[in-house]
Amino acid sequence: MSENFSFALSQEEKKYLKELVKLSILDKLKNDKNPIEIPEPPTINLTENFGAFVTLNIHGNLRGCIGNVQGTGPLYKTIWNMARAAAFEDPRFPVLTLAEFEKIEVEISILSPISICTDVEQIEIGRHGLIMQRGRQSGLLLPQVAISWKWDKAQFLAQTCQKAGMEPTAWQDPATNILWFEAEVF
Repeated sequence: MSENFSFALSQEEKKYLKELVKLSILDKLKNDKNPIEIPEPPTINLTENFGAFVTLNIHGNLRGCIGNVQGTGPLYKTIWNMARAAAFEDPRFPVLTLAEFEKIEVEISILSPISICTDVEQIEIGRHGLIMQRGRQSGLLLPQVAISWKWDKAQFLAQTCQKAGMEPTAWQDPATNILWFEAEVF
């Protein structure tokens, strides 16, 4: 893992991406049969290939969160697609309604490349996100989750294991892969 995730966005780029999330959701709510074209980004920076998550909250409560861990195309298109997925495809929630749309708060996380964490002592709460993998089981928690729940490192590791459907101590099992990443969150 790099010393620090160096990808940074300008205020203009962040504003564009947040507006893009809302436009994507609103377009699906109103024009499902005849979608609009995705507006071109203001800078070349947003055409880079990064993984990203879109999180939707209403009054501070999670309402949807879907992401693409590895970039599969231009960042702005990933954000467009993840916005719709968070609003309409998160299996934990019913489909977002127009009434709820008026209340959503948007958080976007742009992910650094993912790598194997070889030393859990190097994990920094608030800086690193984690992925636990063992066999077909896999679970991911974004860096900001540990902060919002006030978890220490051991709790973060255990909770990521549980997110993957594993026992809380699975991170200590040599058969479990611990992956980490950083994120630009706004």
